[in-house]
Amino acid sequence: MLRTLKGIVLRTRDSHRLSQILVLLSFLTTFAITRTVTNLQKFGTMPNGILPFHHLVPGIFLIIFSGYVGLSFWATGKVRHFMAVLFGIGAALTIDEFALWLYLKDVYWERQGRDSIDAIIYAIIILSIIFVISEIHDHQWIKKIIRK
Repeated sequence: MLRTLKGIVLRTRDSHRLSQILVLLSFLTTFAITRTVTNLQKFGTMPNGILPFHHLVPGIFLIIFSGYVGLSFWATGKVRHFMAVLFGIGAALTIDEFALWLYLKDVYWERQGRDSIDAIIYAIIILSIIFVISEIHDHQWIKKIIRK
């Protein structure tokens, strides 16, 4: 799997699709880390932070900041790629608290908290479909088939 991811990153390094991949990878990584940390905190293995607030809060700030800076400096590749990573992190932190938005109360560990997992799954599917459609739109897959 790592070899496949490395191949995708190498193929897309010079294209605008690298930003899409960075958003998706940082989204998945952040979601996995966030769920691990919150589970460790729930079971008392890891202490809660000094300031108890939902990870939705820094997620919103990351989305706003990275979205604005990423759009403002789109022509600068390094800035665009770094903002793509920050956007993916912010989106994962925010969507992981989707049930909080929906019910306007803390239901993270309740039955309704499952809605956050569903929202994450939908977000991953949507991000992946957008990536595939953008690949098809540029006819990259057709060019690969014709070359063979």
